Amino acid sequence: MDYHCIVIGGGHAGIEASLAVARLGYSCLLITQNPDTIGALSCNPAIGGLSKGNLVREVDALGGQMGRLIDISMIQYRVLNRSRGPAVQAPRAQADKGAYQRAARQALEAQTGLGILMDTVVDLILEEGIQPQKTSLTSYTYSSGQRVAGVLTRRGQKIYAPTVILAAGTFLEGKIFIGTYDAPQGRLGEEASLGLGQALRQRGLPMGRLKTGTPARLAGDTVDYGAAEEQESEELLPFSYDSDREGGDTPFRPLGRHSCWITYTTSETHRIIRDNIAHSPLYGGKIEGTGARYCPSIEDKVMRFPDRDRHQVFIEPEGLGTKEVYLNGLSSSLPEEVQGEFIRSVPGLQGARMVRPGYAVDYDYLDPLDLYPSLESKRIQGFFSAGQTNGSSGYEEAAAQGLLAGINAVQSLRGEAPLILGRAEAYAGVLVDDLTTVGTKEPYRMFTSRAEHRLLLRHDNADTRLSPKARELGLLGQERWERFQKKTAGLEAIQELLIQRKAQGVYDTDEVLALVPELREHPAQWVERVCLDNKYGPYIEKEKRMSARFAKMEGIKLSADLDYSTIRGLSSEAQEKLSRVKPLTVGQAARIPGVRQGDVALLMILSRK
Repeated sequence: MDYHCIVIGGGHAGIEASLAVARLGYSCLLITQNPDTIGALSCNPAIGGLSKGNLVREVDALGGQMGRLIDISMIQYRVLNRSRGPAVQAPRAQADKGAYQRAARQALEAQTGLGILMDTVVDLILEEGIQPQKTSLTSYTYSSGQRVAGVLTRRGQKIYAPTVILAAGTFLEGKIFIGTYDAPQGRLGEEASLGLGQALRQRGLPMGRLKTGTPARLAGDTVDYGAAEEQESEELLPFSYDSDREGGDTPFRPLGRHSCWITYTTSETHRIIRDNIAHSPLYGGKIEGTGARYCPSIEDKVMRFPDRDRHQVFIEPEGLGTKEVYLNGLSSSLPEEVQGEFIRSVPGLQGARMVRPGYAVDYDYLDPLDLYPSLESKRIQGFFSAGQTNGSSGYEEAAAQGLLAGINAVQSLRGEAPLILGRAEAYAGVLVDDLTTVGTKEPYRMFTSRAEHRLLLRHDNADTRLSPKARELGLLGQERWERFQKKTAGLEAIQELLIQRKAQGVYDTDEVLALVPELREHPAQWVERVCLDNKYGPYIEKEKRMSARFAKMEGIKLSADLDYSTIRGLSSEAQEKLSRVKPLTVGQAARIPGVRQGDVALLMILSRK
């Protein structure tokens, strides 16, 4: 054995996975095709957003890195949905891309027990004749009877490890498209990871193709900002609980406050796109993969919504060390000359010069229904998968999965139960449960609407929900744990003082501070947190009761090797779906589309017997 774990890919999933393994005391090797692109923000230069900001705070509460990276590369900050309730509010920050990447690589290089290797993995090394892994949760079964033993690289190296985490993003057999041009690349100018996707197919893993895309980048000094609407930054606030603004000991030193700009497409923009739609590789049938429904290209927007006379375009800076700007909302794979033409039809962009064209990328993904909720393969013991390789989209979704995959790779090495977060515990729990229980045929994007317990999953209480789990796993150091305990005691003291002054019915932070001046001894964020808890107390209690009822079903375990075809009384559809997903609990079985209430009741009876 050369390492305890090998992580394939240096994107956001790979960063979190490799750091988690090493921080838990196990040796890890991160293999990437280019160390210079570790942590690259391939698409929009931002972290967070609706539900995604919640994921970033959850990653941080569990001891992950993403919150710390955006805190030191931040150039703009906003809380989205401020006019709505706290359950659907979320922080979003613009990043300096270069600063984010440098910080990511520095974090990896500074981590004891973690190495980086520039190479390309082309196959897995497997061992035969393994036994089911025993945990306190259940007995896992692996349909191939094999376990991972390491990887084979393009240069012929055989590197051995008992756990491997696949986090290849859009590079797995990736191909980019710009009009009639296509090339085997995962990002423009960066070669695809060729060989591994084909090898996984040959080993019987269920693979598919998905598509994503990105817009053109422009020279910022060719943009007429006077014709666009300025979007100023709000007060910069940290994502990480390590920050001194959150009571931690890490100075919060963002790079400054900078504006974004808003403009709109026009009827002329739409005409140019319609007139050239035959040249789109997406509409011409060249692209195999299914694109994201909720993040469509401008071609899709124009063709699917013909009644819309305009679409919003955000002009976002790529960073402080470059003049390049990103056109959020204008993703396209039309020919470069067509992109240039429709871009110049947008107010403020009439004289704009393109630096990089937009493009689509088609890539392999592993059907997440073939994964246990631990993100371990149901076929190959010790083989985990995370991020866009699982069919998700977005940096934040990838980071959350990478962290959980890293944790559970270590848990498997320890012979302990995996960390499986419930849907009422974290957005990360909703994300993994949706992927491994329902699956996806298009790039999965997290939304607040996917979380039925979203009032419990606010971005301001992620540490309360998840820090105790991180401490138990070994990902939270003593100093941070003591700070968390101090905060918990402070929140309780604030609540007690409000009760004593009969002010728990006052929900505005400024009014509360005026009524109870002693509260100024505590951080304002803590006071605001207690006020929100009080304001939504009855609803929160209702959600907790609902969660408790669902938890009973989650507590009823099912064996992963249960033969559903032999269970009389199950509908044929339920037999098929249950055999495919292999749920570990009755609760998970109940969430599988096609499994009826009668089927669930039968499973409960059988489990009691």
